[in-house]
Amino acid sequence: MSASRTVRRLVATGLAAGSVVAVVAMPASADDGHNRGRHHQSYSRVVLGSIQYDSPGRDDYSNRSLNREWVEVTNTGYRPVNLDGWTLSDRDGNRYRFDDLRLAGRATVRVHTGRGYDTRTNVYQDRRIDYVWGNYSDTATLRDNRGRTVDTKSWGRDRDHRNHDRDHRNNDHRNNDHRNNDHGHRR
Repeated sequence: MSASRTVRRLVATGLAAGSVVAVVAMPASADDGHNRGRHHQSYSRVVLGSIQYDSPGRDDYSNRSLNREWVEVTNTGYRPVNLDGWTLSDRDGNRYRFDDLRLAGRATVRVHTGRGYDTRTNVYQDRRIDYVWGNYSDTATLRDNRGRTVDTKSWGRDRDHRNHDRDHRNNDHRNNDHRNNDHGHRR
């Protein structure tokens, strides 16, 4: 067999293999509009991370104790996400609204219950007396600026979504407007 004949066979085999790869790859790129939309939605995924719902130490309603209660919000993608208008709420409807916070890719922000100065990694709900998260059961819900649920995380009875009404009636009720709240009850 001559060298040129061998080269021709190798080239033909390579072209045939390239054609198979192109045909296999075609359906993914042929549905360009559908896949492109899905790609843009998933470029950054914001999720709830760790939650410290039972602040360590004594529940003395001090700012220090309130700030030991927190929720982490994490951007698992590589592109930044502007959280302006997004909300974090508990089962009782207590709500924190993010104000023009740009969460970098692969970054986490910790949302503390008490007062403090907001930074890129720590923001504060500015509550003075009232804890937010139930020690025994609750659900944290993160919503985008259009009110769509992005992620939820539950613990205790809420994790199984059972006994919600009974558990809710047995808890001390709290005032949902933390600005006018002068008495807080810990669940």
